[in-house]
Amino acid sequence: MHRCGRGGRIFAAAAGSSAPIRRDCHAPLFRTTIIAAAVAVSGTALVAAQTNPMVGGAAMYPTKTIVENAVNSKDHTTLVAAVKAADLVETLSGPGPFTVFAPTNAAFAKLPAGTVDTLLKPENKAQLAGVLTYHVVPGTIMAADIAAKAKADGGTASYTTVQGEPLMFMKSGSGWGIMDGKGHKGRITIADVRQSNGLIHVIDTVMLP
Repeated sequence: MHRCGRGGRIFAAAAGSSAPIRRDCHAPLFRTTIIAAAVAVSGTALVAAQTNPMVGGAAMYPTKTIVENAVNSKDHTTLVAAVKAADLVETLSGPGPFTVFAPTNAAFAKLPAGTVDTLLKPENKAQLAGVLTYHVVPGTIMAADIAAKAKADGGTASYTTVQGEPLMFMKSGSGWGIMDGKGHKGRITIADVRQSNGLIHVIDTVMLP
């Protein structure tokens, strides 16, 4: 028979002997506590990784706005410059929510030579705003929402942008492809980046209305 004595010792009579054997009855509890703590720490780290994904070498914080996060991404300096030139900083810093399909610097670099410089000129502000708002959809559109809509609509999900024209989404490998009205195709490379006023999906191609 076992019993726990003072100091957390288990006393048990050995077979064929009346001499007690001492063991630490707190050891299992201690091991369980350590394991539970390790699981809790791992879980916290996992949540942090899920809610603060790295984009352009910077953590994207769900407590910050779309603009506040975007300015920290080294992969989105062209997009940020365009947003400023089009006077959309205040809009994209508002309550939203907005879902922004954010082209990288490499995506802008794929445009014909001189396109970006031309769009950034003050006289082309309205055209630039049209291109940028074509990458914004009202509401919070998660990748799972795109998947559900595509499944319900025969494989292609369509969302009307703030600019007024639709963007189309279809399965592309293990992720999602994006297509504009002119047939230009790209891919979502980083999905579901939460912001305080919506969501960002990083894309590898600029969409043109």
